[in-house]
Amino acid sequence: MSQHSLDTLDFNILSCLQQDGRMSFTVMAEKLNVSIATVRTRVNKLIEDGTINIIGRVNPEKVGFHAYAHIAVYVRPATLKEKVANKISKYKEVSFLALTSGDYDLEVDVMCKNNDFLVEFVNKISTIEGVHQTKTTIYFKVYKYAQPDLDLLR
Repeated sequence: MSQHSLDTLDFNILSCLQQDGRMSFTVMAEKLNVSIATVRTRVNKLIEDGTINIIGRVNPEKVGFHAYAHIAVYVRPATLKEKVANKISKYKEVSFLALTSGDYDLEVDVMCKNNDFLVEFVNKISTIEGVHQTKTTIYFKVYKYAQPDLDLLR
């Protein structure tokens, strides 16, 4: 995948698509005062280089996810971090997974149908070789679930 550096027009196109992923090239071109061909070319490049993936984003609560949690995973021995992360990343419940520098090794955010499924999920990852301990924090209410604001990079 080739990467190109993003310019102001790319960021403006990405912002339009964040507002409405179905926005037509015509509407974007009018908003950004450029040609439809320019928008089409830029969007295609952004897709090809992996900068953007156009998908339908659902509201988890409205479709039936009622149990959200943050799970801190402690891995021992430390040499198994990548192996454990690769296994955890394959679970469909995982919405975010990162290697951390804090007290624990991996940070996992999950969305489950309900608390029974959440307990089952935590038990499942606890049995992965190298998982020494987990610490789960349940989110009672999610106030904001959003993509990053691209204006923060300008």
